Amino acid sequence: MRLKIPKPPKMSVSGAEDVAASGLALLAADPPRLNRFLTDSGLTPDYLMQNAGERAVLAAVLEHICGDESLLLVFAAERQLPPEQVVAAHILLSGPRPEYSM
Repeated sequence: MRLKIPKPPKMSVSGAEDVAASGLALLAADPPRLNRFLTDSGLTPDYLMQNAGERAVLAAVLEHICGDESLLLVFAAERQLPPEQVVAAHILLSGPRPEYSM
């Protein structure tokens, strides 16, 4: 008997960024959650405000959310996404950047 391993949901970078931006909004709406994220990530409020749309910051948001199962489940439920899709977005944003040729 072979076990089938489900494939992660397909997602575009743009879709992953949207998921992460929603995650940041969830954190920003709750000061204790935001403070925990800032403490855990080492980011300052000024840096976060200036770089909120950067891929590394968005990846850090999803890393934080995925690292706390209860927060992941709350976020996924509010966003009406399967938790696996949030994890897929994190993997996509955390992966290697495309190479640029000059």
